[in-house]
Amino acid sequence: METEIELKFFVLPEFSTQLVEKISAAKILQQSCRELGNIYFDTPDQVLRQHDIGLRIRRFDDVFVQTLKTAGRVVAGLHQRPEYNVEVNSTEPCLALHPADAWPHDFDVVAVQQQIQPLFSTDFTRQQWLIAMADGSQIELAFDYGEVSVDDKRSSICEVELELKSGQTDALFTLARELCVDGGMRLGNLSKAARGYRLAADYQGDPIKPLVFVNATAQDSVESTFIKTLEHALDHWLYHEQIYVERQDPQALVQISQALSLLRQTFATFGGIIPRRASALLRQELQWLEGELSWLEDANSIQELIDDKAYVLRKLNVRKELQQQLELRYQDLPDSDAMIQLIRSARYCGLLLDLSRWILSRGWQPFLDDKSRTKLAAPVKAFADNMLTRSWSELLDVFPIERQLSRIDYLDQKPRLLRNLMSGIAFAGLYDEDRRASFRMPWLDLLQGLEDLRGLEPIRQLLALFEGDDLAQIQKWLQRQEESLLHAMSQTRQISIELTPYWP
Repeated sequence: METEIELKFFVLPEFSTQLVEKISAAKILQQSCRELGNIYFDTPDQVLRQHDIGLRIRRFDDVFVQTLKTAGRVVAGLHQRPEYNVEVNSTEPCLALHPADAWPHDFDVVAVQQQIQPLFSTDFTRQQWLIAMADGSQIELAFDYGEVSVDDKRSSICEVELELKSGQTDALFTLARELCVDGGMRLGNLSKAARGYRLAADYQGDPIKPLVFVNATAQDSVESTFIKTLEHALDHWLYHEQIYVERQDPQALVQISQALSLLRQTFATFGGIIPRRASALLRQELQWLEGELSWLEDANSIQELIDDKAYVLRKLNVRKELQQQLELRYQDLPDSDAMIQLIRSARYCGLLLDLSRWILSRGWQPFLDDKSRTKLAAPVKAFADNMLTRSWSELLDVFPIERQLSRIDYLDQKPRLLRNLMSGIAFAGLYDEDRRASFRMPWLDLLQGLEDLRGLEPIRQLLALFEGDDLAQIQKWLQRQEESLLHAMSQTRQISIELTPYWP
């Protein structure tokens, strides 16, 4: 049994030329170019897939190799999976060739053998180089170009894989960072097998998912909760990046932005123990990427205003003119081509690699003193209670019940409210679900009110284009909308502040 440790990247076909140029100065121990044919197998009800097992027979030259890959992990973009290889004589699989302990407990190998059948195939050309790194590690670099096929259905393969053959995992990130310096690489979470299963099932893609709570437990330390939260945010990011690349749904970008907010808030929440200088470069780059996606607020606001032929503006005489102006503003925002270019850029890829490497290598630890190490090793509950109390105190300060808040007051505090709600995501699993939900719900309602208030801003920005009765009518409409929202938000704010916290 071997454990496969690798980074995968999706690239364009022309990247092969760029790749050869980049490794020209590397110490290459071996290189080859092969045509690889692979058949993947499963039962009609996909028992192997249900157990996160992959079974294939690979053909190269006159050799057949049967490979069993069992349940592994993708941690911070790094694929780690046990695999068992055995040479066979044909493309007929024989499950008994793999050791008994390779299979899950109570797995009926004999029954599965009787039902096994080909499901899909992958055929590609693999250019391969074995590279010696400066630290003595050896990495197999592969460029694969071909297709996944099921009957008459096809999906292209164009990938770069970096597999650690010996040495340190960190060497994978060193080489990947060198390769992505000119862009064109996108960190990939989907294996060829996963894409084959999708093709076989006519799968149309994953759904957009809201950012859910981290699965923290009372047994977690402060440090393990920190790690869980970072990995949780990174998984959410990569999941929605794949959705955006597949179908350019702007809501996938919104979820990426949510993941970025959680990452930045996590650094702030744990910043009293983990020195800020340990994450300074990462935080700087996360702030850059948030800036690149800051147009999403305008896009969502405008989209809601012009949906259904600008129905929300139906009572305005200048509805059509407003709709036209809003559509022009929308067209000026970054389009899907610009976002795909961003996702394939060197800076974006570099940020993901640096963040993944930092998490996996525990990049904060060299910055810790003994006192900080002790705090990180402590159970997380007391730390969570303290952080949530601080967060609660901050909200009471900025949303005091005795003060009447204006539109500007509310909009100024939206980032602060979002940050405080993000803090609760990391620690949610430590507390009673019903009490937590009851406490968070009014604050989430208040956040929705803030977003509705923010959604009026594109209209306000167009006021200078109108005059006379038309201008007066728009201003009156805005005033009514604003007053209605402010009244509802004031009531929600009062309910929120009077709630009893769900901690400690």
